[in-house]
Amino acid sequence: MKNLVDKKILAIIPARGGSKRLPGKNIKDFLGKPLVAWTIEAALTSGVFDRVIVLTDSEEIATVAQKHGAEVPFLEPAELAEDTSYVADALRYTLQKLADDEGYEPENFIMLEPTAVGREIKHIREVAEILKTQENFDSLTGISEVPGHVSHLKQFDLRDDGIIVRVGDGAPLQSLIHHNQDIGKSHFINSAIYGFRRRNLFEGEKNLWGERTHGYLMDGSTLIDIDTPEEWQIAEIKMKIKLDLI
Repeated sequence: MKNLVDKKILAIIPARGGSKRLPGKNIKDFLGKPLVAWTIEAALTSGVFDRVIVLTDSEEIATVAQKHGAEVPFLEPAELAEDTSYVADALRYTLQKLADDEGYEPENFIMLEPTAVGREIKHIREVAEILKTQENFDSLTGISEVPGHVSHLKQFDLRDDGIIVRVGDGAPLQSLIHHNQDIGKSHFINSAIYGFRRRNLFEGEKNLWGERTHGYLMDGSTLIDIDTPEEWQIAEIKMKIKLDLI
């Protein structure tokens, strides 16, 4: 029987060219180097991957990615890189093309989004180890605890008559749990790291997530994710603090 720790593992970094809220974000300078370079370098430094591949539809991003050490064996078809495209289709295309062109079929792969610059090398190494040594799940996602003050138990709907009622059950304001410490823990997907089995996309229902997803708990206070110009500015400050640059 094949040793689990010998299983191949691939890093896929999706970096499409189009972005409405932050045009050119993946190659925009972030504290001295292109945003995508931070994720490429983290993946390479982790030392856990057979290969680090950037999935993009952009020649410009491909050139930058290769300059920083990633592979871009082919460009992603434009129809798979639109705002409404489902990432599972792009991942399936990538894995199938690698199999067809090179006979390369990694059993596990980790997806790292360039906008999540706050992840650390240890996170990548720990997730790779979990993927390679545990078999009781089909997929993995980084999660962080929801702060009590924004818990779903403190969220309200605004009715047409101007009255607020609790989301879900319509309870009045008096039913609110006022002390954050009394609110049960809940979590959110933090976009920092994902792990998948190749088989999910090619066997059975061909669903990216499979039936069982492992939650990899991460300290949300250390994470940095960028989706808007405002978040970009905040991310630069947080990263400077993280790197002890200020």
